[in-house]
Amino acid sequence: MKDDRRKELIKIYRDGLLHNTLPFWFPSSVDKEHGGFITSRDRDGTILDDDKGIWQQCRATWLLASLYNLVDQNPQWLKWSQNGIDFISKHAFEKNNRMWFHVTKDGKPIRKRRYIYTECFGSIAYAALGKATGDSEKIKKSHDLYETAMRQIANPSIKNQKFTNTRPAKSIGPLMIKIATAQELRLNLNDDSFTSDIENAIQEIEKDFLKPEIECLMETVALDGEIIDHFDERTLNPGHAIECAWFILWEAKKQNDNQRLIELGCQILDWMWERGWDKKYGGLYYFRDVYNRPVQEYWHDMKFWWPHNEAIIATLLAWTLTKNEKYLKMHSLVHNWAYKHFEDQEHGEWFGYVHRDGRLSSQIKGNLWKGPFHLPRMQLVCWRLLEDGTP
Repeated sequence: MKDDRRKELIKIYRDGLLHNTLPFWFPSSVDKEHGGFITSRDRDGTILDDDKGIWQQCRATWLLASLYNLVDQNPQWLKWSQNGIDFISKHAFEKNNRMWFHVTKDGKPIRKRRYIYTECFGSIAYAALGKATGDSEKIKKSHDLYETAMRQIANPSIKNQKFTNTRPAKSIGPLMIKIATAQELRLNLNDDSFTSDIENAIQEIEKDFLKPEIECLMETVALDGEIIDHFDERTLNPGHAIECAWFILWEAKKQNDNQRLIELGCQILDWMWERGWDKKYGGLYYFRDVYNRPVQEYWHDMKFWWPHNEAIIATLLAWTLTKNEKYLKMHSLVHNWAYKHFEDQEHGEWFGYVHRDGRLSSQIKGNLWKGPFHLPRMQLVCWRLLEDGTP
């Protein structure tokens, strides 16, 4: 990468984060009355719904604390992050250290989910703010939530099952969130013991979900790793698999450029890019079928914002680790397509959803799924990679 281009990209990611993305969300999303954040937003930031998703409470809290820890000890970021953790601590928990998924503006519970992603996002929020403040109670809460999540990953029968045991299967999602959560806790708690959990998760992904014979990373497999030939189990999410690739590449970089992990991460990126990139219109399909059969979900050919965030990180990280020019070309391709179709140059931030050909599907900027996380995480990671190579 030429130095002029590197400086240009640093400016795009750094200034986009600090002067575009963050101002869209903060301080307007900070709920001064009840605490936490109101993140369901229209294009111009107008509130669409004042219910609160706990994912977004945790992710916003993590982002602000991480910026405080990694970028600048801005007291306003710390204050807003504390506002988030106070709401989480007061309203997000039910019995057995499990967390709600969706609550009212003032914290009354509406529903929870069977899976443990909320607890993992809660864990990284407490860890990041625990590091920022040195608060041992927050650090302990981070450990407790992580242990709750890991128990459920190890023994899925703990939760109320959505499916019967007629066709037992497992998803790659819990292993990916295990890697990402352990990486954040290792960083913020300065504890290398999390590395073994990361390595175990990567080994299971490689053993059961990676299919070299068809050049694919599966989203769902049977308990023994076999492919299940039905709609749901044949469905691939290329962006999710590419996110998995960059988690593995991140670990490779953290482990002094571990060559085996570099090769594994790049292999996943190559395969799932080939399956996911739309050669006619550009961008990443949301769903594909492992055997290229029709997918039952009607939004299968739409383009969502977050897979493109993950692909921007993965391709840049792959180039950083290998210096292979093909990854630089892939990075330019996905970067340019995403910024052309998702970026809102008038009001800031990104749109979330476009049609296959890039036409805007909805001008929504925030809901229970989209908030201040994937885009600012991408901007932060890519900025730091280009500026000083920091993992």
